[in-house]
Amino acid sequence: MASAPAILDRDGIAIAYHHTPARGAGARLPGVVFLGGFMSDMEGGKALHLEATCRERGQQYTRLDYRGHGQSGGVFAEAGISDWAGDAAAVIEAVTTGPQVLVGSSMGGWVMLLTANRLGARVCGLVGIAPAPDFVLRMEEALSPAQKAELQSQGFTTRPTEYSDDPYVISKRLIDDGKQNLVLTNGHPFTGPVRILHGMEDDAVPWQDSLALMDKLASPDVRITYVKGGDHRLSEPDQLDMLDAAVCEVSNLTAQ
Repeated sequence: MASAPAILDRDGIAIAYHHTPARGAGARLPGVVFLGGFMSDMEGGKALHLEATCRERGQQYTRLDYRGHGQSGGVFAEAGISDWAGDAAAVIEAVTTGPQVLVGSSMGGWVMLLTANRLGARVCGLVGIAPAPDFVLRMEEALSPAQKAELQSQGFTTRPTEYSDDPYVISKRLIDDGKQNLVLTNGHPFTGPVRILHGMEDDAVPWQDSLALMDKLASPDVRITYVKGGDHRLSEPDQLDMLDAAVCEVSNLTAQ
């Protein structure tokens, strides 16, 4: 039976998280923080796989649900990328120690980049899984005229998705807030090691987007691994092993 999450109160909203402290030789390694995607949660296969492998190494590990996601409080349609990045930064500052490697999946890749800006030297490495920074621009462009009218008249619209039984709720706040938090327009200043995994059959975030992100990062150490036949989730056993290998590589590069 899964243990109940710990709770961080953030302005009256309960942010749920699980934190595993470092132990033994793993204490020399940076911590790892998993940042999930849009309408995802911290109980997914990638988050739990990394928790298990980090625990085996004795490596500090943290996973969380943003407000409006999973076991956290708050209303999804009332939040935006700045809220979710703020939730991630608050949990990192409250419960982790030392430098951290951020692992961002899809929208979590945007949260990862915003959090790196916010926390500075606390973030020593990045691992992206089909990262989707600035995705609201493509999301808005894909809306039909009727959906755009709904966005203006009622403040939100919906879109079906193969990744959930529930449709995506796209709020006007999400679009407007996202446009105030773009990270690729003028480049991103992060200079530590970055590893990116991207499936070439990804129908949610085009694989070419990772090349564009590489070009915008200041870091001289950015490597992309493309997975032939891989989809957006990259949750097959061999793909999870690739993810853990990337986390290990960045962790060893930045070990104390």
